[in-house]
Amino acid sequence: MRTIQLGTSSLQVPVVAVGCMRINGLDKQEAERFVRTSLEAGANFFDHADIYGGGTCEEIFADAVQMSDDVREQMILQSKCGIRQGMFDFSKEHIVSSVDRILQRLRTDYLDVLLLHRPDTLVEPEEVAAAFDQLASSGKVRHFGVSNQNPMQIQLLKRYVQQPIVANQLQLSITNTTMIDQGFNVNMENEAAVNRDGSILDFCRLHDITIQPWSPFQYGFFEGVFLGNEKFPELNKQIDEVAAAHGVSNTTIAIAWLLRHPARMQPVTGTMNIERLLDCCKAADIELSREEWYAIYRAAGNILP
Repeated sequence: MRTIQLGTSSLQVPVVAVGCMRINGLDKQEAERFVRTSLEAGANFFDHADIYGGGTCEEIFADAVQMSDDVREQMILQSKCGIRQGMFDFSKEHIVSSVDRILQRLRTDYLDVLLLHRPDTLVEPEEVAAAFDQLASSGKVRHFGVSNQNPMQIQLLKRYVQQPIVANQLQLSITNTTMIDQGFNVNMENEAAVNRDGSILDFCRLHDITIQPWSPFQYGFFEGVFLGNEKFPELNKQIDEVAAAHGVSNTTIAIAWLLRHPARMQPVTGTMNIERLLDCCKAADIELSREEWYAIYRAAGNILP
């Protein structure tokens, strides 16, 4: 699969990341087949979080791959921490202890990437810096990033944290395009002109932070998928036409639409269906034209100024 550099790190990663939030819905044989197929397709970047399945997703994954040193070398593992019941916690104690538990569940000595899972308004960046220093010096985490953070939150971290912020995991799909919309509607009074995220898209591009779109098939906040959904007839008609022109599925086009953006994003899939995963991987070889990209954007109900 085609690869990109993750942020300013030395990591070359596949352009499609495999999200493991739902792997606890598979039995052991299904999980083994799913991960094996991912690896065979070149999708060896696996995204986890300590809250997925209350930690069981990481355990199921480790069992599915029969984790060993040889197996570990074939994959890139990312996990996230910072969400607790009813709160967020970026304290040094919580970050360090969370990583220890993640490593234990994944049966590995290190994470390639650790993300802070959503912002913590009570964050003391000095504590985050101390946690990152300890994890980096011990070899437990090699690279660091964030999720759902705006430019000023990242800048605050960067004032104290020595390690580069290599990734920012953000919600983005064809039907959730807030970070794109406001860039079209600068200095206007319509709803799309509202800058809701501090221009995080441009910020990440300026600072070489890889955007990892999550829920690339969802509309709203986990309200459902837009593909094949009767709520989006014009969008699906347009996606189907583009898919037919390229000889691929609508799933492939939905991912290819994200990959067409010059920000060089790394979408995180969430499917546990092997055929859909393989369709996602095919997007690495599809480049939409400018006309196709804009036609899909407009079909989603967006109006160009």
